[in-house]
Amino acid sequence: MCFSPEGDLVGGLVITAIGVDACLHLRGRPEYRLIAPFPILLGLHQLDETFVWWQLQGHVSHGVGVVAMWIYLLFAFVVLPTLVPTMVLLLEPRVRRRVIAPFLALGVVTSAVLLETMVSGHPSAKLGSYHVAYTIGLQHGMVVIGLYIAATCGSMLASGLRNVVRFGAVNLVAVIVLARLCANGFTSLWCFYAAVASAAIALHMRFAKSPQRIGRGLGAQSFFESGSNVGPLREND
Repeated sequence: MCFSPEGDLVGGLVITAIGVDACLHLRGRPEYRLIAPFPILLGLHQLDETFVWWQLQGHVSHGVGVVAMWIYLLFAFVVLPTLVPTMVLLLEPRVRRRVIAPFLALGVVTSAVLLETMVSGHPSAKLGSYHVAYTIGLQHGMVVIGLYIAATCGSMLASGLRNVVRFGAVNLVAVIVLARLCANGFTSLWCFYAAVASAAIALHMRFAKSPQRIGRGLGAQSFFESGSNVGPLREND
Protein backbone atom coordinates (compact mmCIF):
# COMPACT_ATOMS: atom_id res chain seq x y z
CA MET A 1 0.00 0.00 0.00
CA CYS A 2 2.92 2.39 0.59
CA PHE A 3 4.09 2.99 -3.00
CA SER A 4 0.92 2.33 -4.93
CA PRO A 5 -2.08 4.29 -6.21
CA GLU A 6 -3.77 3.66 -2.89
CA GLY A 7 -0.67 4.88 -1.07
CA ASP A 8 -0.55 8.06 -3.16
CA LEU A 9 -4.28 8.63 -2.71
CA VAL A 10 -4.32 8.22 1.07
CA GLY A 11 -0.99 9.96 1.53
CA GLY A 12 -2.04 12.84 -0.69
CA LEU A 13 -5.27 13.39 1.24
CA VAL A 14 -3.51 13.27 4.62
CA ILE A 15 -0.71 15.59 3.52
CA THR A 16 -3.16 18.05 1.97
CA ALA A 17 -5.06 18.13 5.26
CA ILE A 18 -1.78 18.77 7.07
CA GLY A 19 -1.16 21.70 4.74
CA VAL A 20 -4.59 23.15 5.43
CA ASP A 21 -3.85 22.94 9.15
CA ALA A 22 -0.53 24.73 8.59
CA CYS A 23 -2.29 27.55 6.74
CA LEU A 24 -4.82 27.91 9.54
CA HIS A 25 -1.93 28.62 11.91
CA LEU A 26 -0.22 31.20 9.68
CA ARG A 27 -1.31 33.96 12.11
CA GLY A 28 -0.25 36.91 9.98
CA ARG A 29 3.37 35.79 9.52
CA PRO A 30 4.08 36.87 5.92
CA GLU A 31 7.53 35.25 5.84
CA TYR A 32 5.74 31.89 5.96
CA ARG A 33 3.32 32.66 3.12
CA LEU A 34 5.02 30.13 0.84
CA ILE A 35 5.97 27.59 3.50
CA ALA A 36 2.53 27.17 5.08
CA PRO A 37 0.76 26.01 1.89
CA PHE A 38 3.74 23.94 0.72
CA PRO A 39 2.32 20.66 2.15
CA ILE A 40 -0.91 21.33 0.23
CA LEU A 41 1.06 21.49 -3.02
CA LEU A 42 2.94 18.30 -2.15
CA GLY A 43 -0.28 16.55 -1.19
CA LEU A 44 -1.96 17.52 -4.45
CA HIS A 45 1.18 16.36 -6.23
CA GLN A 46 0.75 12.89 -4.75
CA LEU A 47 -2.95 12.86 -5.60
CA ASP A 48 -2.04 13.71 -9.18
CA GLU A 49 0.31 10.71 -9.35
CA THR A 50 -2.62 8.49 -8.42
CA PHE A 51 -4.01 9.13 -11.90
CA VAL A 52 -0.64 8.21 -13.45
CA TRP A 53 -0.81 4.87 -11.63
CA TRP A 54 -4.41 4.30 -12.67
CA GLN A 55 -3.65 5.01 -16.34
CA LEU A 56 -0.71 2.61 -16.32
CA GLN A 57 -2.97 -0.01 -14.74
CA GLY A 58 -5.70 0.62 -17.32
CA HIS A 59 -8.24 2.18 -14.98
CA VAL A 60 -8.41 5.63 -16.62
CA SER A 61 -7.90 6.83 -20.18
CA HIS A 62 -4.51 7.40 -21.76
CA GLY A 63 -5.23 11.11 -22.14
CA VAL A 64 -5.95 11.54 -18.44
CA GLY A 65 -2.73 9.70 -17.59
CA VAL A 66 -0.63 11.84 -19.92
CA VAL A 67 -2.01 15.08 -18.47
CA ALA A 68 -1.41 13.80 -14.93
CA MET A 69 2.15 12.78 -15.85
CA TRP A 70 2.93 16.23 -17.25
CA ILE A 71 1.52 17.97 -14.19
CA TYR A 72 3.56 15.68 -11.94
CA LEU A 73 6.81 16.20 -13.83
CA LEU A 74 6.37 19.96 -14.23
CA PHE A 75 5.96 20.36 -10.48
CA ALA A 76 8.82 18.00 -9.62
CA PHE A 77 11.32 19.25 -12.21
CA VAL A 78 10.34 22.85 -12.95
CA VAL A 79 8.57 24.25 -9.88
CA LEU A 80 10.49 22.69 -6.98
CA PRO A 81 14.07 23.72 -7.94
CA THR A 82 12.96 27.37 -7.88
CA LEU A 83 10.32 27.21 -5.15
CA VAL A 84 12.48 25.64 -2.42
CA PRO A 85 15.29 28.25 -2.47
CA THR A 86 12.65 30.98 -2.72
CA MET A 87 11.04 29.73 0.50
CA VAL A 88 14.41 29.63 2.25
CA LEU A 89 15.25 33.13 1.01
CA LEU A 90 12.00 34.54 2.43
CA LEU A 91 12.79 33.04 5.83
CA GLU A 92 16.16 34.75 6.04
CA PRO A 93 16.80 38.25 7.39
CA ARG A 94 17.40 40.62 4.51
CA VAL A 95 21.09 40.90 5.37
CA ARG A 96 21.39 37.13 4.83
CA ARG A 97 19.38 36.84 1.62
CA ARG A 98 22.43 37.54 -0.53
CA VAL A 99 23.78 34.18 0.64
CA ILE A 100 20.70 32.32 -0.61
CA ALA A 101 20.28 34.34 -3.84
CA PRO A 102 22.87 32.28 -5.81
CA PHE A 103 20.98 29.08 -4.97
CA LEU A 104 17.77 30.67 -6.22
CA ALA A 105 19.52 31.65 -9.46
CA LEU A 106 20.81 28.11 -9.78
CA GLY A 107 17.30 26.79 -9.22
CA VAL A 108 15.90 29.00 -11.97
CA VAL A 109 18.57 27.77 -14.41
CA THR A 110 17.91 24.14 -13.43
CA SER A 111 14.16 24.62 -13.88
CA ALA A 112 14.73 26.15 -17.33
CA VAL A 113 17.00 23.30 -18.45
CA LEU A 114 14.55 20.64 -17.28
CA LEU A 115 11.59 22.45 -18.85
CA GLU A 116 13.38 22.67 -22.18
CA THR A 117 14.28 18.98 -21.95
CA MET A 118 10.68 18.01 -21.27
CA VAL A 119 9.24 20.19 -24.04
CA SER A 120 11.72 19.01 -26.67
CA GLY A 121 11.72 15.37 -25.55
CA HIS A 122 9.13 12.70 -24.96
CA PRO A 123 8.50 12.21 -21.23
CA SER A 124 7.15 8.82 -20.32
CA ALA A 125 6.10 6.83 -17.28
CA LYS A 126 5.99 3.11 -16.63
CA LEU A 127 5.26 0.85 -13.70
CA GLY A 128 8.19 -0.21 -11.59
CA SER A 129 8.49 -2.16 -8.37
CA TYR A 130 6.42 -0.15 -5.90
CA HIS A 131 6.98 3.10 -7.80
CA VAL A 132 6.39 4.87 -11.08
CA ALA A 133 9.52 5.20 -13.25
CA TYR A 134 9.65 8.50 -15.15
CA THR A 135 11.88 9.30 -18.12
CA ILE A 136 12.30 12.71 -19.75
CA GLY A 137 15.28 12.03 -22.04
CA LEU A 138 17.69 14.10 -19.99
CA GLN A 139 21.23 14.47 -21.31
CA HIS A 140 24.12 14.87 -18.84
CA GLY A 141 21.72 13.68 -16.18
CA MET A 142 24.21 13.51 -13.32
CA VAL A 143 25.23 17.13 -13.81
CA VAL A 144 21.65 18.39 -13.91
CA ILE A 145 20.67 16.27 -10.91
CA GLY A 146 23.65 17.71 -9.05
CA LEU A 147 22.44 21.23 -9.84
CA TYR A 148 18.94 20.27 -8.71
CA ILE A 149 20.22 18.98 -5.37
CA ALA A 150 22.47 22.02 -4.94
CA ALA A 151 19.54 24.40 -5.51
CA THR A 152 17.15 22.60 -3.15
CA CYS A 153 19.19 20.96 -0.39
CA GLY A 154 22.07 23.42 -0.83
CA SER A 155 19.86 26.43 -0.16
CA MET A 156 18.72 24.88 3.11
CA LEU A 157 22.26 23.96 4.14
CA ALA A 158 23.36 27.56 3.46
CA SER A 159 20.64 28.99 5.69
CA GLY A 160 21.55 30.93 8.80
CA LEU A 161 18.71 29.19 10.64
CA ARG A 162 19.97 26.06 12.31
CA ASN A 163 16.80 24.00 12.07
CA VAL A 164 16.54 24.76 8.36
CA VAL A 165 20.12 23.50 8.00
CA ARG A 166 19.20 20.32 9.87
CA PHE A 167 16.17 19.80 7.65
CA GLY A 168 18.38 20.29 4.60
CA ALA A 169 20.90 17.76 5.89
CA VAL A 170 18.19 15.14 6.47
CA ASN A 171 16.84 15.75 2.97
CA LEU A 172 20.32 15.42 1.45
CA VAL A 173 20.78 12.05 3.14
CA ALA A 174 17.37 10.96 1.86
CA VAL A 175 18.33 11.99 -1.69
CA ILE A 176 21.49 9.91 -1.59
CA VAL A 177 19.79 6.86 -0.07
CA LEU A 178 16.86 6.91 -2.50
CA ALA A 179 19.10 7.45 -5.52
CA ARG A 180 21.21 4.43 -4.57
CA LEU A 181 18.21 2.24 -3.77
CA CYS A 182 16.25 2.93 -6.94
CA ALA A 183 17.68 5.18 -9.64
CA ASN A 184 14.80 4.88 -12.11
CA GLY A 185 12.19 5.44 -9.42
CA PHE A 186 13.98 8.32 -7.76
CA THR A 187 11.52 11.02 -8.87
CA SER A 188 8.48 9.19 -7.53
CA LEU A 189 10.09 8.05 -4.27
CA TRP A 190 11.76 11.39 -3.56
CA CYS A 191 8.54 13.35 -4.06
CA PHE A 192 6.68 10.92 -1.78
CA TYR A 193 9.36 11.39 0.88
CA ALA A 194 9.24 15.18 0.52
CA ALA A 195 5.48 15.13 0.95
CA VAL A 196 5.70 13.06 4.14
CA ALA A 197 8.52 15.24 5.47
CA SER A 198 6.32 18.31 5.00
CA ALA A 199 4.50 17.29 8.17
CA ALA A 200 7.34 19.06 9.96
CA ILE A 201 6.11 22.32 8.44
CA ALA A 202 2.65 21.86 9.92
CA LEU A 203 4.13 21.08 13.33
CA HIS A 204 6.19 24.25 13.15
CA MET A 205 3.22 26.38 12.11
CA ARG A 206 1.05 24.93 14.89
CA PHE A 207 3.49 25.11 17.80
CA ALA A 208 5.94 27.91 16.98
CA LYS A 209 5.47 31.21 18.74
CA SER A 210 4.69 34.32 16.74
CA PRO A 211 7.88 35.83 15.28
CA GLN A 212 9.61 38.61 17.20
CA ARG A 213 11.36 41.05 14.90
CA ILE A 214 14.59 42.81 15.78
CA GLY A 215 14.71 45.83 13.53
CA ARG A 216 13.09 46.35 10.17
CA GLY A 217 13.31 43.52 7.64
CA LEU A 218 14.39 40.79 10.06
CA GLY A 219 13.23 37.39 8.84
CA ALA A 220 11.68 34.41 10.59
CA GLN A 221 12.34 33.94 14.28
CA SER A 222 10.64 31.50 16.69
CA PHE A 223 11.30 27.82 16.02
CA PHE A 224 13.55 28.21 13.00
CA GLU A 225 15.74 30.79 14.73
CA SER A 226 15.69 29.18 18.17
CA GLY A 227 18.93 27.50 17.22
CA SER A 228 19.91 30.02 14.60
CA ASN A 229 23.42 30.94 13.61
CA VAL A 230 22.10 34.46 12.96
CA GLY A 231 21.96 36.68 16.01
CA PRO A 232 21.16 40.37 16.50
CA LEU A 233 24.82 41.29 16.03
CA ARG A 234 24.70 39.92 12.49
CA GLU A 235 22.29 42.69 11.41
CA ASN A 236 25.19 45.00 10.74
CA ASP A 237 26.97 42.54 8.44
